[in-house]
Amino acid sequence: MTSTVLDPQPRQRAPRGKPAKPRFSERLSRWDLKISPYLYIAPFFVVFGLVGLFPLLYTGYVSLFDWEIGDDHPKFLGLQNYVDLFGDHQFWNALLNTLSIFVLSSGPQIVIAVGLAALLNMRLRFPTGWRVGVLLPYAASLVALGLIFSNLFGPRYGLVNSLLELTGLDRVDWQANRFASHIAIATMVNWRWTGYNALIVLAAMQALPKEVMEAAVVDGAGAFRRFFSVTLPMLRPTLIFVVITSTIGGLQIFTEPKLFDAMPGSNNGGSTNQFQTVTLYLYQSGFEGFHLGYASAIAWVLFLLIVVIALINFLLTRRLAATSGPKR
Repeated sequence: MTSTVLDPQPRQRAPRGKPAKPRFSERLSRWDLKISPYLYIAPFFVVFGLVGLFPLLYTGYVSLFDWEIGDDHPKFLGLQNYVDLFGDHQFWNALLNTLSIFVLSSGPQIVIAVGLAALLNMRLRFPTGWRVGVLLPYAASLVALGLIFSNLFGPRYGLVNSLLELTGLDRVDWQANRFASHIAIATMVNWRWTGYNALIVLAAMQALPKEVMEAAVVDGAGAFRRFFSVTLPMLRPTLIFVVITSTIGGLQIFTEPKLFDAMPGSNNGGSTNQFQTVTLYLYQSGFEGFHLGYASAIAWVLFLLIVVIALINFLLTRRLAATSGPKR
């Protein structure tokens, strides 16, 4: 005699040829896998849209008007602000100063940062102390550094001019001379940012696979050969990042030339604008001259210039790293 147990809730089987209908919990799990990642990263894009993208687009909108502070009905000009900007001699002077300071600072800064990273990557005593010491200029107040360097490069009682006199050279008026002021400001920028970039490159060096270095040693490559033929090509992504960030910061330089001006009551880059940068000219146009539309046009031209130069740096760095890569 057999007994049968009846299932109180028999499972429904789908007809042949048709898939079974997923339960609500299964659908919820699928939705969670598809939607949750977007929800996790959504706060970043919301904040970026509010404090980054919206001001950028609104600045482009303001640049199309003759907009002054307190003007409730600005006059629409179209692209006239850009036409006037490209015919402005002071803008081209500020752009040339910016590019000059950028070249004098970013190039040596990256080379010295890579060299410092290579030295810090060696077996040294108290490595943490050396790394903290390299980072101290970045942690210091930028206003304090600006005041210190403006005194160091003082025309009369500056320490740099005193050292030049000890070597038999003439004094240099670092604020009045155009090229000398660019060198002084670039020195200030390098002092602050070289250690920061060196630690980024050092972190990338320590993350390189040791097997590749050991293979190069077995093949008989010396220290310099390993550094230039193996280490540098493998640092390509980090070097591209450092170059792009240095480009963005170098073209937006503002505080260093503003604090370097020793003339009382003048913060526009020297008595004859000999070291006025684009951002200083933007500040002068927008917050001293109250021409918000013109200042917005300057900001958008600077933004496009940064994008173009950063893209060129990226392509050149990738090309050089690819051509100088390790040969097998």
